[in-house]
Amino acid sequence: MKPQNPNWKITESQQWTFNEILMGRAVSSFTGKNNTFHTSNNRDTVRLHLGIRGDYNFTFKQLDQKYNLIGGHHNIMYSNGMDLAIENKSLEIETFGVDFPKEVFVELGKDGDDLLKHFCDQVLSGKSMIISEKWGSINVPIQNIINEITLNPYQGKLQQIFLFAKTLELLVLCVADYKNKMSESFVYLKTIQDKEAIIAARDFINQRLTDPPNLSEIARAVGINEFKLKYGFKEMFGITLFGYLTENRLSLATQFLKDSSKPIALIAEELGYSSPQHFSNQYKGKIGKSPSEVRLGSK
Repeated sequence: MKPQNPNWKITESQQWTFNEILMGRAVSSFTGKNNTFHTSNNRDTVRLHLGIRGDYNFTFKQLDQKYNLIGGHHNIMYSNGMDLAIENKSLEIETFGVDFPKEVFVELGKDGDDLLKHFCDQVLSGKSMIISEKWGSINVPIQNIINEITLNPYQGKLQQIFLFAKTLELLVLCVADYKNKMSESFVYLKTIQDKEAIIAARDFINQRLTDPPNLSEIARAVGINEFKLKYGFKEMFGITLFGYLTENRLSLATQFLKDSSKPIALIAEELGYSSPQHFSNQYKGKIGKSPSEVRLGSK
């Protein structure tokens, strides 16, 4: 969906096509907050939509529903043609989406679990719907797949095979997350403001992977107390705050090991580890292989 308003522009974009599936990532910038923009298409598709950064509301005309969303969310939606009214609450929004032709999605999902099979049945009947009223959260495994897709080094047929495999993996993780969300109730995060603070904490951590902040520094940066930050982060993302930090640092380290010729000692230094040995010990403890073994395996 392309912007149709001069106050909204796409500043970054990537797009891939494979197996009749359209996949893309976009960063949209806005000149001000709380403006409403309209976008539409006439495709008969199922969309796996992931909001990576930024806050916004959108009204889905075919469902007659309005959703209040903060960065780090995902859902699967279907309609024959899609009309959306988007109200931005932040000046920048990053999204990632996978558009499946209806028949392709149904073929992939018809033998899945009960949730996915029910959704496919509704799609076949032509009913506009969303798979889960509780939106999923972009956890570390989902974010890692998005990173692998956007940074993939492959070309041609090999890239298409890679993207299709990652799409299936992404779909499975998202559906599993919806099932978890259905039985979930928030104990520590009672308000939209609390959830926005936790999202801001996640974004702050992502910006500081090479210079990891401590708990009090994160709490001050996002305006929330340390207790709510600590337990609210685990409640929203299913992982501790510092577990999230560690997994993302090691994921970035894996990308460096596979896609660059940087010495391992330099990678450790750039990621803020006190020594190459500390980095190697933590990496092997989490990944199961030493950095040198991972680098050797990528050659």
